[in-house]
Amino acid sequence: MSSDHHQPEPQPPTTISANNEEEQSHQNQRPEETGEPKKEKPYSFPVTTLKLLSSYASSSRKAREGGKETDHQSDARKLSTMDIIRLASRFGSFSVFMHPYSSGLLGVSEEEEKDVELAQLLLSAAENTEYQYFDRAKRLLTRCENLASEKGNPVQRIVYYFAEALRERIDRKTARVKNKKAEEHGGCTSLPLVTSLPFMALHQKIPFIHGIQFAAMQQIVENVASATKVHVIDLRIRCEAHWTILMQTLAERDTLRIELLKITAVTTNDYKKDCEESCKRLHSFANSFNLPFSFKVVSLSDMKGMMAELIDTAPDETIVVYAPLILSSMISRPDCLDGLIRAIRSLKPAIMVVYETEAEINSPLFLKRFMEALLHFSAFFDCLEDCVQRDNKYRLILEGFHLREAILNMVVKDGEEWTNRSMRIDAWRPIFARFGMVEVELSESSLYQASLVVKQCPCGSLCTIDKNGKSLIFWWKGSPLLSLSTWKFS
Repeated sequence: MSSDHHQPEPQPPTTISANNEEEQSHQNQRPEETGEPKKEKPYSFPVTTLKLLSSYASSSRKAREGGKETDHQSDARKLSTMDIIRLASRFGSFSVFMHPYSSGLLGVSEEEEKDVELAQLLLSAAENTEYQYFDRAKRLLTRCENLASEKGNPVQRIVYYFAEALRERIDRKTARVKNKKAEEHGGCTSLPLVTSLPFMALHQKIPFIHGIQFAAMQQIVENVASATKVHVIDLRIRCEAHWTILMQTLAERDTLRIELLKITAVTTNDYKKDCEESCKRLHSFANSFNLPFSFKVVSLSDMKGMMAELIDTAPDETIVVYAPLILSSMISRPDCLDGLIRAIRSLKPAIMVVYETEAEINSPLFLKRFMEALLHFSAFFDCLEDCVQRDNKYRLILEGFHLREAILNMVVKDGEEWTNRSMRIDAWRPIFARFGMVEVELSESSLYQASLVVKQCPCGSLCTIDKNGKSLIFWWKGSPLLSLSTWKFS
């Protein structure tokens, strides 16, 4: 077949839609990049688009102004990070702010205008990466990197980490040398973990973490009310603060004094040392309440090796399984997930408490998962902005290591290597049903406890809790973040 040298190069799309639910494959539409097109046509937005933007900004602010303004909010009318990302995705890859007075006319601040433009650059880079226009994507990423900052506002921070991940993805696709910075920390095998006392103090400032822990502990307390020996199996202990809540509640119980509280931490070898540090602190806390206490660590090379025989149980113990943010790491390995749940089932727990990320970041389509991940992490970065000072060193560690690791995993990796996935509670229910797991409604006391502690946080008014069936969903400024559910085996 003869080649036509005058055939125009296909142009990549100019927008990602945050609400796009179509599962369309582009495998047959990705030409190898052989050069830049001769001329790119400028993009112009119709007047209706400008009106829509003005309406969107106005409605977003009205929603935030519905409640009483609190002292902790430096600017209650400021668009959230999620609003910025949605605006950028809705209005394409080029800025709608062409007129020098457009910011004032549309009701957005100068900073918000710049943030929308920055987010648009990132989204355009993601599109060009998907369609293998790698040279163009890298130029856009260079512009992102010049404007973004790991110490700036939340939009600048999240763009900084997502741009880094996109560049790493391009390097992998083009078989080039990995980004040195991503290579240094991408494995995250020896990073500071959320188990130190300062990190626990940081967690107390984040309303939805505080609320979900209290609700979970309340649900456990109610399900072991008639037990004198309680054995808790924690499948992912990172911060032991929630167990101090349970210990104090059990120690102060008026009837049926606790004879023994046993905690078994199931972990991988990388986290064994941190679990041992948690053990020391929990023993000290138990002694202060004169509570009979036992702590054991079961360390595995891989969670796939989890077996019921590894857990030392006694016939007179009431067993509780606590699974925080662990099951989603096995979505890409269904055999591992199946093995873990079967092992738990054979232990015959009185209840299993599960909390997971409430986001559908599991699509094989790169652009879809990129957009879902960007919106989801925007809520986290927005929360940290409202609750913690920008220069707080523990915030910088949380963002620069833990959240960064998750972003790299979601953006860079594919297939089974992509382990950091998530699904909404509605997607988990049929999976659990296969194992004979029956959902237990979270009590009104659990909802009350969660609401109470959330309201006590300085930023608590920005966090809401709703019920989804029998479970609880924790939201930040209208974006769902975490789900809490409890289960029994039939």
